Amino acid sequence: MPDHLTPDQFLQRIVGAGLAEPLAVEQARSELGGHDAELPDVIRVMQRHGVLTTLQTEKILRGDRTGFFYGPYKVLYLIGAGTFARVYRAAKDNVEAFAIKVLRKRFRDQTDQLEQFLREAKMGLKLRHPNIVSIYDVDPDIRNPYMVMEFVEGQNLRELVRVQGKLEPLTALKLMHDVCSALAYAASLGISHRDMKLSNVLVSGEGRAKLVDFGLAALADRNNPEQVADCPNARAIDYAALERGTGVRKDDPRSDIFFAGSMLYHMISGQAALTETRDRLARLNVSRFHEVKPIHELTPDSPPVVNHVINKAMEVNPESRFQSAAAMQAEIKKAIERLEKGDTSRRSDHDGTATLPHPDDEEGVTDEGEGRVVMLVESQPGLQNAVRDRLKSRGYRVLIISNPHRALERFTPGEPPPVDLVIFSAADLGNLALEAHNLFADNEHTAEIPTILLADRRQQRIISQARRGPHRKLLELPLKVRQLRTAIAELVVELPRRTV
Repeated sequence: MPDHLTPDQFLQRIVGAGLAEPLAVEQARSELGGHDAELPDVIRVMQRHGVLTTLQTEKILRGDRTGFFYGPYKVLYLIGAGTFARVYRAAKDNVEAFAIKVLRKRFRDQTDQLEQFLREAKMGLKLRHPNIVSIYDVDPDIRNPYMVMEFVEGQNLRELVRVQGKLEPLTALKLMHDVCSALAYAASLGISHRDMKLSNVLVSGEGRAKLVDFGLAALADRNNPEQVADCPNARAIDYAALERGTGVRKDDPRSDIFFAGSMLYHMISGQAALTETRDRLARLNVSRFHEVKPIHELTPDSPPVVNHVINKAMEVNPESRFQSAAAMQAEIKKAIERLEKGDTSRRSDHDGTATLPHPDDEEGVTDEGEGRVVMLVESQPGLQNAVRDRLKSRGYRVLIISNPHRALERFTPGEPPPVDLVIFSAADLGNLALEAHNLFADNEHTAEIPTILLADRRQQRIISQARRGPHRKLLELPLKVRQLRTAIAELVVELPRRTV
């Protein structure tokens, strides 16, 4: 905390940066009851009243004069940072529904990087589809180029697979069905993606997959049908190797099919299909594509209908692959229908809504939860609804949050806790849920707030590292509602009930 910055100077900077009107600042400040408050107190009140975000506070304390706005869009939070660009959550006209992608300063004078950034933006402006992240606007000013994108609440597919290890076949197929729908739409406009990988798919809180980053996308060149594959960009090496090795043109849409298949392979097995290396010559060797371990050998319990889709998509011979994204999507739809009818050699032990069956629960509604508020931190809509409905029928008020870090932010030192107990579900959130559960025990202002961690019995590392104690419980999934209710009752028994 800079010693030279006084509370008055801090407040003046808020107004000077255009982050809030003077009246809003003064209304928030009035809570402090005077002008002799310390700077940490002023910051805490400004953030609680929504005048400032953490990112804005850090920039003001650093003395930043710019970077608070891009055009009419106010920067709120940093939500992603890559080698070439940063992505921020932003608001316009008090609507927090935008993402701003900004090229890093050190690349703005590099013509190739600037052109690729603007290419992605201009390509995205043409694409409007529910499974493609929309780009609404682009500012090509070389001093400060940015694009305005659809904000997706969720995580990318690589993060999801990293957290879960691997995905249930039905979940993986549904996500890939969305991806193929996006590819088929782009193909109808003559566009191939050219950078298909897990990190370029965002998964929303509703479980919808959205394809992003058309920075390497190719428009079909009908005048040069024999043009061979090249790889001027390091990100395109795998595509170039496949296309050179199989003798097809550099924007063949079937290349996207192969790498979509490799993404499905990774989702099902938890392992990358291709050997991963930074050696350029090794990546250009076509033998990598012939040495992929068959999916049924890696995951013997994977349903045959899923293996069929993966194997056909990943045929090295392009003539043997699905010939279009639409054809792959149609085959995935058939596989989904078969799995939903139980046509599989393996039945799942655990899926979202099945973790809380209730045949042995007492029928009827009770008031055991009257005056109790519970927060559920869970990303699966099915499980969210199951827990909320079961607990509401017992009188509990249930708040739903999908992000563990945002759940932690709801608890402010010195302020009454917003809920009596927090339930973290690691089934989908994995390590994020574990870390938040354990942080509640470590942080002084949350140490007395009860938490329950729900973990799939197969998540042994998470189970072994979860904190237990007077205010901490771990329950293994699947479990019955009665077990969850009993655990809640034991943890909140000494807390006074809330009044409305």
